[in-house]
Amino acid sequence: MVDYTTPVTTAFEMQRATISQSQKALEQSVAFQHNVSEAVIDSLDTQESAQRRGVELSKTAFHSYLDAIEATMPGMGGTLEEMRSAVDEQYDFLLENHAELFDNVESEMVEGVEAYDEMTEEYVNAVSEQVEMLVEAHEELESQSVEAAEQFGDQLEEVQEQVQEVQAQVEEVQAKAADAVDVEA
Repeated sequence: MVDYTTPVTTAFEMQRATISQSQKALEQSVAFQHNVSEAVIDSLDTQESAQRRGVELSKTAFHSYLDAIEATMPGMGGTLEEMRSAVDEQYDFLLENHAELFDNVESEMVEGVEAYDEMTEEYVNAVSEQVEMLVEAHEELESQSVEAAEQFGDQLEEVQEQVQEVQAQVEEVQAKAADAVDVEA
């Protein structure tokens, strides 16, 4: 007996494997995006620190410049002290705003990532439910297809048996006709 269901079963198994792989790829993509977002948030402290050092270096350079002017122009001490004080106030203000900006950016990014994570979790769960329903329907279709293939195979075998019986009958009639011709001749 020929097995007509193997190609059907194999095709359905391959389709389900593709569905499963696609679902895993989606889940891995979402996990990767989450990891990237976390890495960006984690890097904010380093970026803030580097920028703060740059601002502080700029302040130190400006103080060095004022020190150089004071060394070359001794009578400018009072004016340079006022400038130094004004510069310090501006740099302090800048550093304060800088820290506040990074706190706000980090807070907003954390909220955004949390909202994104919630949304993608809901999306992945919805996709998983849909895939589960699809696989169930797919398995039912496979069952029906296998049953149809089996019925087709059974019917084909019956037709082959009938054809063989008819061929045997034809051969028998031909043999009898040949014998009858031989007897008359």
